[in-house]
Amino acid sequence: QVQLEESGGGSVQAEESLRLSCVSSGSTGSLVYMGWFRQVPGKGREGVASIYRGDGNTLYAISVKGRFTISQDNAKKTLFLQMNSLKPEDTAMYYCAAGTVSDVVNSLALSDYNYWGRGTQVTVST
Repeated sequence: QVQLEESGGGSVQAEESLRLSCVSSGSTGSLVYMGWFRQVPGKGREGVASIYRGDGNTLYAISVKGRFTISQDNAKKTLFLQMNSLKPEDTAMYYCAAGTVSDVVNSLALSDYNYWGRGTQVTVST
């Protein structure tokens, strides 16, 4: 089993930045890739960014590409999401996720992920 815990959410104004963190614990050696997802009330959860733990290869949703950066510190078992130039439409609950499918390098598909954190709220105001 793997446990994931997010932190770093908060309330900011448009164009400001936030950095989310996700600390993993448990059987982390089984993890192949990790990602960030977000969800607003009444809508489905959407993939934001993904990273392959082996070589750091990344994948981003079009809506955040160029503004968000996913990174990892494998020694510290921590995943990061640097969010710059935030927009009100980025307001959501952000979730950290991890997957173990061996032939997947990166994915923004919910079904590819086995483990989920509880989320951290990000609110962006005008």
